[in-house]
Amino acid sequence: MPKKKNVFSSVVAWRRRAVSRAVHRGARWVREAGAVTAERPGPYRFRRLEAGARLAYPQGTIFGDPWIEIGAYCIIAQDVTLTAGMMPDLDLGPDPILTLGNGVVLGRGSHVIADVRLTIGDDCFFGPGVYVTTTNHSYDDPELPVGKQWPRSEPVTIGPGSWIGTGAVILPGARLGRNVVVAAGAVVRGEVPDHSVVAGAPAKVVRSWDPEAGWQPPLRTPAPVPIPEGVTSRQLVALAALEAETGGAGAGEPGQGAAVRRPADAP
Repeated sequence: MPKKKNVFSSVVAWRRRAVSRAVHRGARWVREAGAVTAERPGPYRFRRLEAGARLAYPQGTIFGDPWIEIGAYCIIAQDVTLTAGMMPDLDLGPDPILTLGNGVVLGRGSHVIADVRLTIGDDCFFGPGVYVTTTNHSYDDPELPVGKQWPRSEPVTIGPGSWIGTGAVILPGARLGRNVVVAAGAVVRGEVPDHSVVAGAPAKVVRSWDPEAGWQPPLRTPAPVPIPEGVTSRQLVALAALEAETGGAGAGEPGQGAAVRRPADAP
């Protein structure tokens, strides 16, 4: 005999799905409405907020915004803190304190704390939870609690094209060159040359670029093969299916030859 349908359970499940869909639609609306852009700056009065930049909602702590410059097409994830000055409502003078260049990406939960000049160059990418500060506590007086002693501040510069890994800490006085890679969890202070990779706490240079010899020590993995121009998404799907069947081996070196030559033949 056919089982009797539990009408009550079906109604409850339908209501839960309906409520879930409504909550997610509402959350998407709130995130979109709460995002900060040049056209919709919300409560902030940034010194400069260029077209294409976006601060995701919810924003972290933001103050000193009249002394903060944000370049074009910056992506600032949720819960990112951006501050200029030691506290809100200070007069910090005529010059900017914190500048983000064009195309900067700040990962979720990152903190950029600028009490004195802090500059992040174009096309820098930060992983989640990065902490950058121009100020550190002092502990000169052994009798006074560290948190009550006047801090020391030094400018920070991060050169264009740099990648700052998850959980890295950039300390006061750090001067990172162009296209620097900072490993996850590294603690960086002092000067880092262009085209260097630093890791550790305190961070040390573990790899650097030599114009004649290339990367030293040499990279352990081959460079990624870029997708050729004109390749369609349908061809990429066909290529992925082919590589899954063949175990990633192509006509040339394993995992590379097919990626370069097969897309043109794919349906």
